[in-house]
Amino acid sequence: MTDIQGLPARRAALQLLDAVLRRGQPLENALNAATKGIDNPADRALAHAIASEALRRLPDLDDLIDGATKQRLPDDSKARMVLRIALVQALILGTPQHAAVATALPLVEGGPRRLVHGVLGTLFRQGAQLRKVPMLLPAVEQRWGEAWGHAMLGAASEVLAEQPAIDLTLRTAESTDDWAEKLGGESLAPGHVRVSRDRAITDLPGFAEGEWWVQNIAASIPARLLGAGDGRTVLDLCAAPGGKTMQLAASGWTVIGVEREAARLDRLRENLLRTGLSADLVVGDVLKWEPKEPVDAILLDAPCSATGIFARHPDVLHRIRPKDIAQLAEIQAQMLKRAAGWLKPDGRIVYATCSLERPEGEDVAAQAKTWGLLVDPIETGDLFGGLQASPEGWLRVLPGQGRDGFFIARFKRA
Repeated sequence: MTDIQGLPARRAALQLLDAVLRRGQPLENALNAATKGIDNPADRALAHAIASEALRRLPDLDDLIDGATKQRLPDDSKARMVLRIALVQALILGTPQHAAVATALPLVEGGPRRLVHGVLGTLFRQGAQLRKVPMLLPAVEQRWGEAWGHAMLGAASEVLAEQPAIDLTLRTAESTDDWAEKLGGESLAPGHVRVSRDRAITDLPGFAEGEWWVQNIAASIPARLLGAGDGRTVLDLCAAPGGKTMQLAASGWTVIGVEREAARLDRLRENLLRTGLSADLVVGDVLKWEPKEPVDAILLDAPCSATGIFARHPDVLHRIRPKDIAQLAEIQAQMLKRAAGWLKPDGRIVYATCSLERPEGEDVAAQAKTWGLLVDPIETGDLFGGLQASPEGWLRVLPGQGRDGFFIARFKRA
């Protein structure tokens, strides 16, 4: 059975689902181990696509499966995992039904083959379809509904229904109109262009010359809020993967980028080389490292649950638990408190997280006064696309319009 065409990719997808749902691993971190021995890049990409779409649509897939079985299969049973994989291929990725079945049955060799075959046969004969707008996981829906209300839940579900937009940040904001035309995209703010997904990033005009880099438009806001550097010094804490570092350097700041893991700086170095921008990169733990002298500004893009980027990484919806959120919020508070002491008297600090959880945003920002920080209110003129600051002067970006979820607050020394 091992010589069935495409079977290795399906086995890898099964391993990826197991890694995320049973072991709590990030999907990207599990990819190399799951696809070990698969040399064809297309097969590796297929395994990733199957797993990612299964995670994106899991409640809907399980609804179909449960409607075709007399007894509910355990959530972590191999039969359910294989059924999810087969349905993703047939209902989302356009795989012919016979091929989805043929590559599913070997995955349960020695197990409930008849069950899997029977469920797929029933669903395909019934013309089973997935909802146009996916359901959120019940636990996520409850948490976000309590925090942000019903309208946000609808927007989040719609975000899951399609692949996220590709945003580019330009090295030179003054050339925005020119690059929007060259790239065939649209600009939603100075220094930004949104492009279609039907072309390889590396083939787009300006890539080789380092004229831009990929960065969701919401992720570009924190660095924008520090304005022009005019040669002043800024710390970019937790700098990798580096979009904000390059923004700051392009805006005239003297950048010191700090990252705990040396390996995460490699890609940043490559992008700095490609764009012709410069930054002093330092390997250091923000909770232990400290600068030699006070600085003019700090950007703390703190480690977080990353639930705000669930459109691109749907595995976060399945991995992150309230205890993880609480632990990460505590780390963020420690980092912000520590960084507050590194500012010059007139310095400013921007605290940001790509999280949709209040403990990782509003709750941390509310403590800042005790660490000698005063809110430097974000103004409407600082923003774009209809975004508005909260009464506290903070910014909460909710899903929709191709924007990742973010929390951003700007402070100054008391």
